[in-house]
Amino acid sequence: MAYEFKLPDLGEGLTEGEIARWLVAEGQEIGEDDPLVEVQTDKTTVEIPSPAAGRVARILVAEGEVVPVGTVLVVIGEDGAAPEPAPPAEQPVRATPLVRRIAQELGVDLATVTATGPGGRITEDDVRGAAAPSGPSEGRREPLRGVRRLIVEHMARAHREVPAVTWVEECDFSSVDLRRLVPTVLKAAAEALQEFPELNARLEGDEIAYLDRYDIGVAVQTDQGVVVPVVRDCDSRSVDELAAEIERLAGAARDGKLAPEELRGSTFTVTSAGKLAGLFQTPLVNHPEVAILSIGRVADRPVVRDGQVVVRPVGYVSVTFDHRVVDGARAAAFGLSVIARLERA
Repeated sequence: MAYEFKLPDLGEGLTEGEIARWLVAEGQEIGEDDPLVEVQTDKTTVEIPSPAAGRVARILVAEGEVVPVGTVLVVIGEDGAAPEPAPPAEQPVRATPLVRRIAQELGVDLATVTATGPGGRITEDDVRGAAAPSGPSEGRREPLRGVRRLIVEHMARAHREVPAVTWVEECDFSSVDLRRLVPTVLKAAAEALQEFPELNARLEGDEIAYLDRYDIGVAVQTDQGVVVPVVRDCDSRSVDELAAEIERLAGAARDGKLAPEELRGSTFTVTSAGKLAGLFQTPLVNHPEVAILSIGRVADRPVVRDGQVVVRPVGYVSVTFDHRVVDGARAAAFGLSVIARLERA
């Protein structure tokens, strides 16, 4: 008897996953719940256990290949015998939505393109190479995989779909303990969002969904790229509680151990790159959200207070917003509301 294990639905909205790493080999004996495969999705890696005990008969999907939910990944045969292979079928064209769009824009028929990506996947370079005159390629090349592939697709979608505008203003951080800058900003943002609900919303078809929860994503830089774990219930938690949760999520993000649900369902995003932040940023909206707030580098700067030039820790607060949902005046008022809370923290 053989067991065919299919790629499961790992969470809301998931339609495909990338096989990041097999933890078994063909012919290996495994037990039920033993580590089987790592699947990359939604900017994290999920380790999936074996649903059955037996011998790994056949691994059907190679590492680096992206397949839809429901695809048979591996066959586990109790007697170790591999099932008879199915007759060969015409292979579907494998390409990400971003690559398909580029092919359409360049007038390239994907069926005529030779795939060089993992698992026979067509890459952007394959499409551009088919559209351009042939010639020697330059530089080192590697396929988009894992977090970087997801970032490319997500950011391209956000840039293409969202008419974004960025508002910037300075903030005096004298009242803020800079060691707890991000949790203090999260608390201030959650309170301000209650005054300006259109920034804590989503555009769904021809409706605006105003959300009554304040689950804020926090951008975290990892070796694989930026991930955005979600801090839940920011409106009801203290700054100390927020700081502890951010530290836990950031550690899990850097170790690649975030659970899928810890990356989903954010209503708003905050980002701060600390010393690397620069004067200010124009961040991209984290689709399907409609706004994002970023904090520039906080440094001692001369400012005028009561007619005197004094030195204060000053940084710039940026709010990028989807102009389809949020008017400029409301976005500015939201930003000023956050700043007012920070300056009296």
